[in-house]
Amino acid sequence: MKKIIFIFSFLGFISCKSYDNGSLIVSQKPIQNEYFTVAFGSCDNQKIKNELWPAIDENHPSVWIWGGDNVYSDTEDMQFLRNNYEIQKQDADYLKFIKDKIVLGTWDDHDFGANDGGVEYPFKRESQQLLLDFLGTSQNAPERIRDGIYTAKTIAIDGNKVKIIVLDSRFFRTALTKATDSKKRFQPNKYGEGTMLGETQWKWLKKELQNSDAQFNVIVSSIQFLSNKHGFEAWGNFPHEIEKLEQLIVSTKVKGTFIISGDRHIATFSSKNVTGLAYPLVDFTSSGLTHTYTSFSGEENPYVKAEVIKDINFGLLKFDFKNNKVIMEIRGKQNKLLQEYVQIYPGK
Repeated sequence: MKKIIFIFSFLGFISCKSYDNGSLIVSQKPIQNEYFTVAFGSCDNQKIKNELWPAIDENHPSVWIWGGDNVYSDTEDMQFLRNNYEIQKQDADYLKFIKDKIVLGTWDDHDFGANDGGVEYPFKRESQQLLLDFLGTSQNAPERIRDGIYTAKTIAIDGNKVKIIVLDSRFFRTALTKATDSKKRFQPNKYGEGTMLGETQWKWLKKELQNSDAQFNVIVSSIQFLSNKHGFEAWGNFPHEIEKLEQLIVSTKVKGTFIISGDRHIATFSSKNVTGLAYPLVDFTSSGLTHTYTSFSGEENPYVKAEVIKDINFGLLKFDFKNNKVIMEIRGKQNKLLQEYVQIYPGK
């Protein structure tokens, strides 16, 4: 892999503050380089020491996004789930890491409460409140009183904006189809059958995209959007929902939109040319903060752009407002750069 070394000049220092006004956050952070940085990751087993927090913090991210499976608690015992969140939240390195950072996140099946679970899970509302407690979500936030943990925040910094749209791929997700191929777990539903997001969340998402004036829009999905051949959970199990989101991104003319995902215990970049979209649609998967799919030996992915990473990892997004690009990095232990992907978007 070719590496490009950037030399940054020190641009000054601003006191570290964030002002949260509902869906808009005005962030002032120490300026150490020309990028606004967001970090994310998924699959963090509370029984395994997360060794990556100091490495992630070396990159000085302003935002941390939990990508799902933030704890492992396949259970209907809400006290058990609450205790596991508490273990995670009291980790000394994590507490140090999140100080003065914006923390957002979604859930996946193991912190939702049931492996591959969806709309049928009986304690989803109770589980929702525990996740929001873990994230430090305000008691006045809309997601405290509505079904589903989906939310959106626009972060304004130095006259630029990044909008982070967090989806809920669990609360409303309907039944999956078991695969007839014994080597796979699921196969796509019949076209038009079932939903990933549910009617209410789809209406909300359309509004959020239509109203976005951000230079970059990050859609957070706990499961992969583009990789659709592996037979595990993915948007590919609802092909009509893939088409719906792609068409929504095109029709709303939203700028600089891409997807970040988790779930798979691997890290990879996927990219697809979507008809009518002026830039490739990227799905950046980072999964495995504490454990990964170490026996991974390959799988079909028509959109994959580089070697799949199976080391423990976290994702980094470096927003270059001046050049309208995002530098996406997969990093591991000791902050080692494992892979990089750069996407340049059309100008302002």
